[in-house]
Amino acid sequence: MAKGMSFEKEDKKWEITGYTDCAYTSPNIGMSCVAHTTDSNTINTTYRIFNLSLIFHHFLDHKLFSSKPDGREPYTIVIPPPNVTGVLHMGHMLNNTIQDILVRRARMEGKNACWVPGTDHASIATEAKVVNKLAAQGIKKTDLTRDEFLKHAWEWTDEHGGIILKQLRKLGASCDWDRTAFTMDEKRSESVLKVFVDLYNKGLIYRGVRMVNWDPKALTALLTKK
Repeated sequence: MAKGMSFEKEDKKWEITGYTDCAYTSPNIGMSCVAHTTDSNTINTTYRIFNLSLIFHHFLDHKLFSSKPDGREPYTIVIPPPNVTGVLHMGHMLNNTIQDILVRRARMEGKNACWVPGTDHASIATEAKVVNKLAAQGIKKTDLTRDEFLKHAWEWTDEHGGIILKQLRKLGASCDWDRTAFTMDEKRSESVLKVFVDLYNKGLIYRGVRMVNWDPKALTALLTKK
């Protein structure tokens, strides 16, 4: 936010006095700023979240977290994708805070830093939710074709997904939000198919008789922890 920009809040006029009032001095990094009232030269003694929110949205609007290849040394982190239908917990908070620190530090060092956000399709958890929803409507999964069930799964994802990314935005995560990915979107799905076919052709994966953890209800193999 440029020096001299002001806004009205709490019946007072607030002014951003400059980047030197921030934890970081570069407009490409993101920061925790303090605001001064125009009727006082003293720094506020209380934490004011509304100021940080305004600055964060300023950075988003001007694409200051975005990254495009150039001559600088690249520094990239792909966020371990949380479940698309999940919400943030303390483990996410710790992990994402560390990632944010590393990315912001890389920007300060002049690197072309890129933090890629995204979500995982959470197939087992999502399927269980969708199956329960269909059951409440008197519909059995076994009565549906694969495409019909996927249609219901996508509807569930569209309705309940994305909350966790909104929470990360609210926290001020400095991701390149234009690069947001989903593990079941078309680009990622094509990549997975390509890799599996390639591995199969190389003889590195194959079908065989193995002991598995079979779920008689879901009719699929599950990890022990599932």
